Amino acid sequence: MSKALKVLLPTNFSVQANYAQILLERLSQRVQLEVHLAHVLPLPETVSILPDGQIQTCGEIDFGFVELQRDLTLQKLKAVEGTFHGHHILIGPSVESVVDFAEQNAFDLIVMGTKGSSGLVEKLVGSKTQNVVRQSKVPVLSLMCDRSDWMPNEVLLVHQFDKEEVHLPASTLAIIQAFKSNVHLLEFIDTPQQEEAVLQTMRAFAQQEGLEHVQFHTLVEKDVEQGVLHFDQMKSVDLLLIGTHAKSRLFHKSATQSLVNHLFKPMLTFHI
Repeated sequence: MSKALKVLLPTNFSVQANYAQILLERLSQRVQLEVHLAHVLPLPETVSILPDGQIQTCGEIDFGFVELQRDLTLQKLKAVEGTFHGHHILIGPSVESVVDFAEQNAFDLIVMGTKGSSGLVEKLVGSKTQNVVRQSKVPVLSLMCDRSDWMPNEVLLVHQFDKEEVHLPASTLAIIQAFKSNVHLLEFIDTPQQEEAVLQTMRAFAQQEGLEHVQFHTLVEKDVEQGVLHFDQMKSVDLLLIGTHAKSRLFHKSATQSLVNHLFKPMLTFHI
């Protein structure tokens, strides 16, 4: 039996978090999972809750208040129906707490629902899921709506294959292999003359990663987000795979992070 994927499911007990849990239930039909449920309490860094539930605080915040928040949160976590290998209460800023916990505990995948964001809010702060994608070295599977009937039959990987080496995370390969997914490799090019060289690097990548059911595509397109949406209209993919360089400058235009907020299909992002 292959090793189970260790998955972190952060929850704020919203409908979007429920969508993420439903997606995991679909994955668990084919992939062995070890799912951990976590909720972040926005308490000061001077407060900590140990794995056994013990509270440590320097006294700047009322112990009874922290104890009440811990107990209420644990009740809500245990009330979530499902099979979980652990219930965790994290302390601190929501994004950093999730990212640090996932990396420190060697998770293979983070699964999150998102409301998305737009306009000035997106430019200034983005969504929480977008910011987890930006910072996390652990791959992130995100979605915006109910996917109760989801099956990753058609998977799209967008990358600049002729410009940058890439390797698929183990969690991604496990999903592709378990569902025997058709994998579409796509690169956006400037001119049709580039196509043959790009296709050659795609073939080498597919062989390197051991992909069996694979198709190769190029599109003349400068805007990655619009190109992905265009391709999805033509092929109707079930899962988008795309890498990110973790850019974090204010108003930085990242196609990956923008797609997290706008794409109504599940999306798995990973750091390059």
